[in-house]
Amino acid sequence: MLTLRVDAATVARTRLSPSPAAECVAWLRLTAASGRHPVFGDPGPRARASLAHPDVALLADLLPRGGDTYAPDLLTPQPGPDARVLVDEQIARIEATAQDDLETQVLTHTRTHWSRPLRAATRRTAESGRMQRRLANGLARFWRDALADGWPELRSITDQDIAQRATAIASAGVGRALGALHPGVGWAGDAVTLAASWDGEIDLTGRDPVLAPSVLGRPDVVIQVDTPGQFVLYYPAQRIGADRDRAVGGIAGVVGTVRAVLLADLGTARSTAELATRTGYAPSTVSYHLGALHRARLVTRTRAGRHVMYRRTARAAGLLAGARG
Repeated sequence: MLTLRVDAATVARTRLSPSPAAECVAWLRLTAASGRHPVFGDPGPRARASLAHPDVALLADLLPRGGDTYAPDLLTPQPGPDARVLVDEQIARIEATAQDDLETQVLTHTRTHWSRPLRAATRRTAESGRMQRRLANGLARFWRDALADGWPELRSITDQDIAQRATAIASAGVGRALGALHPGVGWAGDAVTLAASWDGEIDLTGRDPVLAPSVLGRPDVVIQVDTPGQFVLYYPAQRIGADRDRAVGGIAGVVGTVRAVLLADLGTARSTAELATRTGYAPSTVSYHLGALHRARLVTRTRAGRHVMYRRTARAAGLLAGARG
């Protein structure tokens, strides 16, 4: 049993956030291992082609293989509070990693936790001081090639999970909500307990904890504690939006993924800017696809002050309903 000691101030600072970097790294690990996700299936040819880029390959070389589980925490920086720039901020933080921290995680911790040695070329890159920039570029490249288009769907899952957890906190309190994250997580009044293969205790006093729902990662609870002052606990997101996800998947074959995501989010009237924030697409991309949906009579638009508000039509609602069936 692993015990995570907390005080009132630590609990008060705890927040929930998705981690695009963690989802990207999980997808890359699956791609490099030629695996399939139990829900999302094969990563696809674009993800595999991205592995040919030397910076993506370097990033993949730092991921665990076989029965190993350790991955350097610097690859998945703690997500910040601004949801609009999550992935850009995490990429910047990888590039800003201190050289001492990088060498500790990449050279020392992998030697301790991996059953295979670090490749000599990867070791030389770590020692050269150039690894941070290459890792940041590798994550940005793989994100763009393999995950950016699918992020709105993943984000909808994590957002729904976070909304449910927030409701649980409001109705039952933080402690009970922490204990309900996963069957292997418990709340002991002054500590979070984790079912683990080893016994230990970690003092989280003074840290800023983040609870991050994971979609593409392993189904287990994972913690990262190597960065001073930070703590991230990844737990499997509940697929409470499964019906919506199936609808998006079905209608995407008719109107395309981006337009399907927008239609699924337009049960309520929303502006272009709001849709861009909620889905992660650029405002210009949202505007372009909304124009096409309006011409196809799948959305209506009305002016509300300075904003133009869009909402799906009855015809679009029927398409979504048919996709669910």
